[in-house]
Amino acid sequence: MESAPPLSETLRRLELLIRERGLNRSDVLNPQVLAAETALPEEFVHLLLQGRPVPEETVNERVCTRLKAVAEAHMARTRTRPAELVADLHRRLGISEYWARQICDGKKVPNIDLLHRLVRYFGITAGEPFFTDGADEALNRVLLPIQRRLEPEGDSLDALLARHGVVQTDLRMHGSLNPEQRKLLAGVLLSVLSQEGDTKQ
Repeated sequence: MESAPPLSETLRRLELLIRERGLNRSDVLNPQVLAAETALPEEFVHLLLQGRPVPEETVNERVCTRLKAVAEAHMARTRTRPAELVADLHRRLGISEYWARQICDGKKVPNIDLLHRLVRYFGITAGEPFFTDGADEALNRVLLPIQRRLEPEGDSLDALLARHGVVQTDLRMHGSLNPEQRKLLAGVLLSVLSQEGDTKQ
């Protein structure tokens, strides 16, 4: 499985794509929306988007903070009261109402088995890492699909090459590139071009 690039690289690529496409940065990188999608505090998202570090957190603190955010978002979305959510967790997951309340309030850390069941209950597609990953990894996971949407696989390399005077036939002389090679080359070009743009400013 291909490893994800670091957050700094994803942000560089996104900044370049935003400039190239003439997009509004605040529409693409909206801290409030990103905080909701990552269950990170909004101030963390602001810091990370600026390339600054966030306050240190233990894994237990991350899990508690994000579970509370997920529970609050779930209640807002389903128009469920806290007592109703606690009762449903008690009934469906077989935990005491006290434990359910403590987890929803971000006061108790669930064990691995319960965390796994909470992931399924709340429909967290990223799995347990959604709650345990560092803030930079959590934000990166949400930004990568945005980058892919702005950089369609079919034309990203062609567009980059055309803008910089490289004709496709130049590459075909050395054999055709498969989709994975094209994606890799596009990523390298984006990285280099974004770094050049930083040095020219």
